[in-house]
Order: sequence, then C-alpha cells, then structure tokens
Amino acid sequence: MQLNELLTTFLVHLGPFNGSHNSLLNGIMKRTMMNRSAGEKTLSLPVGAVFPRILSSMSKLLAFSYLLMFMAGCASYGVIDNHPLTDRVPAEAYTFMGHAAKSRGNSEILLVLSFSGGGTRAAALAYGVLQELRDTTVTLQSGPTRLLDEVDTISSVSGGSFTSAYYGLYGEDTFNTFEDVFLRKNVQSPLISSLFNPFNWFRNEGRMETAVQYYQENIFHDATYADLMVPGRPLIVINASDLAYGIRFSFTQEYFDLLCSDLTDYPVARAVAASSAVPVVFNPIVVENYSGCGKGHPDWLKKIYRQASIHKNEELLTLVSGLESYSDKEQRKYIHFVDGGITDNMGLRAYYDVVSLFGGVDSYFKLNRLERQSRWVLISVDASTTPIYDMGKTNESPSFSQTISAMSGVQLHRYNVASLALLETALSEWTEEVSKPENPVISYFIEVSLDAIQDPSKRQFFNTIPTSFSLNDEQVDKLIDAGRQLLRQNPDFKRLLSDIRESS
Repeated sequence: MQLNELLTTFLVHLGPFNGSHNSLLNGIMKRTMMNRSAGEKTLSLPVGAVFPRILSSMSKLLAFSYLLMFMAGCASYGVIDNHPLTDRVPAEAYTFMGHAAKSRGNSEILLVLSFSGGGTRAAALAYGVLQELRDTTVTLQSGPTRLLDEVDTISSVSGGSFTSAYYGLYGEDTFNTFEDVFLRKNVQSPLISSLFNPFNWFRNEGRMETAVQYYQENIFHDATYADLMVPGRPLIVINASDLAYGIRFSFTQEYFDLLCSDLTDYPVARAVAASSAVPVVFNPIVVENYSGCGKGHPDWLKKIYRQASIHKNEELLTLVSGLESYSDKEQRKYIHFVDGGITDNMGLRAYYDVVSLFGGVDSYFKLNRLERQSRWVLISVDASTTPIYDMGKTNESPSFSQTISAMSGVQLHRYNVASLALLETALSEWTEEVSKPENPVISYFIEVSLDAIQDPSKRQFFNTIPTSFSLNDEQVDKLIDAGRQLLRQNPDFKRLLSDIRESS
C-alpha cells in the first residue's frame, strides 16, 4: 500500500462515520468538538450534544489522531506464530533452491511476474493479467501450452500479495472463487471496525490480529507454506519490510534460515498480512529470531555481498548489512514486519535480490537448469495511480491529506521509475551474459501499468480508485478488464507472441 495512505485512507475512503463511531469518537475526544460560528473556530464542551451525521474533514482527522494517540499509549504485543528450525529433508523447504531443483528444465520460456501494491486495485489488476495469461495459448517445441502454465515465479507486495498467494494455493480454482472471496468483498469494513471497537483497545495482541484472523478464516483457510508446495505451481515470493532496518524481507526459507525458524508451518495469511501491514494504522507482524542453528552467515548471503561489491550496488550492500543483523540474537530477538510497499512497491527489486542470492545470473541459470530457455520474460504489473491535485487553482493552503499525498507520492513515483529502469537494464544485461551462439536468450520486459491507458477519461476513472480493500463491482470489473487489455496490447507482449509463432 502506498505511503501516502497511512493516515488518509481510513478517513477519506470510508465515507461518513456511522452513529456508533460518532458516540465513540465523542468519548475519545473527551466531548470536545469544533464549532463554527460567525466564521470563527472555537472549542467548546457541548452538554448532551451528539456528533453531526457527517463530520468535517478536520474533525475526522482530529478524531482519528486522538484515537491513534490513545491506542499508541496502550502496550500491545505481536503474536509469535513461527517455530524454531529443526532437522528436515531440504527438499521439503519452501526455498528458491528447492523450487529450482523441481522446475521444468525443458521449457523454452522463463516467465516471472511481479505484482505491485495498491490494495484491492492492485489485486484486481494482477488478477486480470492472470486471466489473460490463462487464455493465451502458444505452441512451443513441446506442444501447445498456456502462458499461465509457464509462470515460474511471482514476486509481490501488499495488495498484490493477496492475488499471488491465492493463486499459489488454489491454482486453477482461483478463477472460480477469488472474486467472491476477496475482490468483491468489503474486506476493509471489519478491519476498520476493529479499530473503533473499545474491547480491542485493551487486548495484549495488536490490532493486526483482527486482520490476520479475517484472512485466515475467509481467504486462506488456515493454509501454511507447506500447502504452497504443489508441483507445477510457481514460487510465490511474498515481500515485507523490516521496520527496524528498513530492508526488504522475502518469505522464503532462505530468509527464515537467518532467523533459525521453519517457514513450512507458517500461516500464509500472516505473510500476506505482513506484506500489507500499513504502519501506524496496524501493528507490525512479529516473528521471533531464534538461536542455536549454526554459526556464521550462509553461503547465499556471502554471494549477495560479493555481487553487491563487484557491481558497487549500495542498495544491495544495505540489504546484506540488514540481513546480517539477524545474527545478533539478543538485540534482534524479535523482527517487526510492515508493508512491503515501503521498500519495494513494485515487487521488482526482490526478484533482483533473488538473482544475486544465487551468486549472479550465470549461477541462477545453471541452478535452475535453464540452459534450454531461449526467452526470459518479466511482466511487471503496476497498479499505482497518478492523483490530480487542484491546489494549483487557488492560493488556499492545501489540506493535510493533500500535502502528505503530494510529498509521498512524488517520492514513491521516483522510486518506482528507478525500480523499472533497474530491472529493465538488468534483464537485458542478464540475457546478454547467459546467451551463447548456439543458444541465444532474448529478453522481454513487459510493463502493465495504468499509466499506459491512452483515453484521458478512462485514465481519470482509474486514478480516482482509492487504495483500499473495498471497491465496487464497476471498479473491480474495469480493473480486471484493464489488466487483460493492457497486457494484450503491450508491444513487448505482442513481440513475444510473434517470436514464438515464428519459431514454432
């Protein structure tokens, strides 16, 4: 979820507070409200007064601020649901390496997807892309196949993680159930209601537990990472952010090894909750960093460090430094995870980390048995929007939400652009490095972005869809269709299909 939604999403997009919220906020604000008289703002203590049916924007913001400060003063503790690492057969772990060992070595295509953040908007757009891949059949040397069946890895953050995790668990049944279970459900309402429920204010568990419970019961049905280990399914890389160090953390066993913890029985709902845990509004997802599983840093972390040093990649060096901190089992006894969009709102940089994890592109190709792949396809699904501000039409000072949105929106946009440029350049360099005269490898970097919509009125429609977990049917329908149309009309996607037809 975008950073500019941290304080504004739950005020701007929920509509008027209902009566129960009014009375609750009246108590939280200590019966203090803003009155307007003769054009002046005065504070008063109304006797027997009730809130208006629709609070002013300032009153909403003030009430929400009081609520956050009140809840911040109440100590809460993250529920620990990860277990210590024990001896097991390595093939049973949900790892990059394990997935590589089971991957198809005879396919001609290496197909990777990345799903951005953006609430249900991102989930619906990504779902539309999956539908289009399902309905796109190509003929390879091995015979006809759907492009969806060629997907090897899906890297996702925040809202996009709901789609990736659901598909990883339920496969083809996703197209029968996901819309009703998530896309067309008002998931936001029960989560927000929990914030205003006074019975939840004094619980030891954080506010995020309500979300986890809802995701467990209604979306993922108590599934764990063991349930993701289905032959033929893509590797699902759910990404979150380590709040203390501001680094990306991917929910795979390689990363959990650093915590001396077993990912196999970890609930998928918790990983998705971590990937979409908006700071301040919801508590972080907390895992315990166990000790006693070996000394020193693993080989793959050393490989990333070597790659970062060779290419003088300061971001990778920062990532390595943060991951190395997990070896301090006293100072980093507990790790707090929040929204993955904070460190990578595209889900792209996590895949860049994966290639480095293997020790570079050459090792990545060999360990994945990709010698026969002639096409490396990376489809980036970007659900970010470009809000239109009217502040330039007046000399009136912009509101608090407008200011926060503009400041964080600019930073997020620049980081997204940098991520796209990084991966597009890297993919070109990787394919050039692994290409051989007898087996040239062609790269296809395909961007599915709402910014690519040419019609101004249509683009404006999508730009007004909020980053929330509650959209109407029209919004969901158009987002799904946009995902399909944007992929189908993408020039690089057309080039991919044309190249496959010519070679078959």
